[in-house]
Amino acid sequence: MRTKTQTTKQADLTRDKLLEAAFNEIHRYGFQAASLSSILANTGLTKGALYHHFPAKHDLGLAVVDEVIEQILAETIFIPLRDSPHPIKTLQDILRKKRGKPDIVELGCPLNNLMQEMSPLDEQFRHRLNALMQRWQDTLADALRRAQKQGQVRKEINCSMAALFIISAWEGCVGIAKNMQSAKTYQQCFDQLIEYVSSLAN
Repeated sequence: MRTKTQTTKQADLTRDKLLEAAFNEIHRYGFQAASLSSILANTGLTKGALYHHFPAKHDLGLAVVDEVIEQILAETIFIPLRDSPHPIKTLQDILRKKRGKPDIVELGCPLNNLMQEMSPLDEQFRHRLNALMQRWQDTLADALRRAQKQGQVRKEINCSMAALFIISAWEGCVGIAKNMQSAKTYQQCFDQLIEYVSSLAN
């Protein structure tokens, strides 16, 4: 007989499998074209398991934003910047690492893809996506302000506006490169973004 803890862990694993499969499906095809049948086929789970955790496809999509995409950004950007004693160097390292992964060109940024697709159509999606983008901007602006206090960033820099520009350029690099299916364009664009970040420093 399963204990309550074992049952809870199994439920968590099932939910995680559904979220991972849904993220991959949405990233490749977009939310509207994403197939629940394909998601279930890729997990080996039943419709009952799906609807137990996510009563509707809409709920599943929002959970992908709140839990999967947010976690990716947290692990690769938010936490490293928040914990860094040298924010400018850490930001440059993050950008260089991103530049070194041009495979994103094929499908594009999952966050930006959903913003382009769903923000004009669905208020809940727009609200969740905007909240995530705002967290990104706030985290980056806070990191730049810390660097400014440490003398690493020029005093005249408006850190909030610089953060907004960096994110806009970042997403623009990925979006243009995706449209062109060009790794070279992607890397050239990130080279310019890295130079911009370097220009903020004293």
